[in-house]
Amino acid sequence: MRGSSLLGSLCSLGCAAVLLVGCSGDSEDNDGSSAAVCQSLPPLAVKDSYRVGFAQLWEDHGPWRDANTASMVDEAEKRGFELVYEPGTKADPSEQVARMQALIDAKVDAIIVAPHDETVLAPSVVAARRACIPTFIVDRAVDPQVAIPGEDYVSYLASDFRREGEMAAEWLIEKTGGVAQIIELEGTIGSSPGVQRKKGFDERIVSEEGMKILASESADFDEDKGYEATLRLVPEHPEVNVIYSHNDGMSFGVITALEELGKVPGEDILVVSIDGTKKATQYILDGKIAVVVECNPRFGPIVFDTLVDYAQGKKVPLRIDNVDRVFDIDNAAEYLPDAY
Repeated sequence: MRGSSLLGSLCSLGCAAVLLVGCSGDSEDNDGSSAAVCQSLPPLAVKDSYRVGFAQLWEDHGPWRDANTASMVDEAEKRGFELVYEPGTKADPSEQVARMQALIDAKVDAIIVAPHDETVLAPSVVAARRACIPTFIVDRAVDPQVAIPGEDYVSYLASDFRREGEMAAEWLIEKTGGVAQIIELEGTIGSSPGVQRKKGFDERIVSEEGMKILASESADFDEDKGYEATLRLVPEHPEVNVIYSHNDGMSFGVITALEELGKVPGEDILVVSIDGTKKATQYILDGKIAVVVECNPRFGPIVFDTLVDYAQGKKVPLRIDNVDRVFDIDNAAEYLPDAY
């Protein structure tokens, strides 16, 4: 990693405290030295290279998260930026809070964070603003009542999770003529994709008299939990003919469970999924998954473009959406080479 001397770092920090709009040196470090405190969104100086902290949420090598991380790492390297990144160790928001604090303490130029929990991580975003570090929220949201858009962080860059749920519902309505008995496997409780994918889907089908959600529960975006939930719920609801899963990982568990139960995925029960992994796309071609709504993980280019735009004083939207598509048997073969 590239670095600078302690003297240079302290000089830069002192200059920032004088020059940054909305910042004031009205607090002290533990050693008694002056520390900048920003009362409003701090600007970002124009530089040839940046030292950017990345607080990724932890997943046990999920293909979406791995592709998302790789996109960030690759784009930073391409631009000659230093990405300060420590992988997490467990699916615990408090562990991610500690990593956020470590980035703040390291006085990086900017922070990119994908929050594990939108409520627990929100105070960390406020802490970064107070430390005069511009923050960019990626993938999952933070509680806007705690971390205020445009005041505590620059922008939220994500897929439109609610729209993903709506697109899944719209495909299913057209495919089934608005007649379906559905089990819904939700993502992590309290996560923005889990919450919004449920809202988008459920609210879109509520007007379809022939569509009913028989059961809906969290399987935590986890393949094993998707498998276990399917083994239990399908026998409890023998009339089920559709399983709507909030991500591909859970869908893989669904397929394994259905086959163990003597069901034929794609024939006895349609599997509706969200993500767009290579394995799920192949399963479309194999007839095991009916449709996958894409959740594009490749955020690196758009995130770093936004960071540079902000440094240059350009107007940055508070919300920036990645473009997602729908893949079924009609277009899966064309998408497969680009799937992650």
